[in-house]
Amino acid sequence: MSWLTIIILIILIVFIIGTIIHMYNNLIELRNRVKNSYSQIDVQLKRRNDLIPNLVETVKGYAAHEKGVLEEVTKARTGVMNASGVEEVSAADNQLTGALKTLFAVAENYPELKANSNFQELQGELSETEDKIAYARQFYNDVVLKYNNACQKFPSSLLAKMFGFKEEIFFEAPAEEKAVPKVEF
Repeated sequence: MSWLTIIILIILIVFIIGTIIHMYNNLIELRNRVKNSYSQIDVQLKRRNDLIPNLVETVKGYAAHEKGVLEEVTKARTGVMNASGVEEVSAADNQLTGALKTLFAVAENYPELKANSNFQELQGELSETEDKIAYARQFYNDVVLKYNNACQKFPSSLLAKMFGFKEEIFFEAPAEEKAVPKVEF
């Protein structure tokens, strides 16, 4: 074997090893981004969960006979706090969102509550937090898409299988939120 052949083989081996290392590191980086983006959703859900008791107490003072609605919000909040994993958190979060919609619908019946500055401030903060949750979900799904693509595309799919990288689950809206609303005049 000539020196030129040996040098070419060494360069080829170094290139292959470098490519494998790069693909592996890319999979690690993407997996960590998925975890980080999920944590961002978690942070916003916690912020919303921290606002809810204040909101419930404010409404309680005005709408004492709406006890069932307030209990449903509290129960749904507890469900979010105790949930783990994307699917469980997503389901609990959807339940809480529905309970909050009901709470705000009830608040419409109490003009003095709607005029209360504390209620308005809490409602504004909650609305802002909902926007942040929506953005965090979108970001999470974007990162999951990149990660899942890396796990499925050749040749990184070979490394993904070899090292146990598993596809992640997307955050999805429940079926009732995907339905086209019926508008009547």
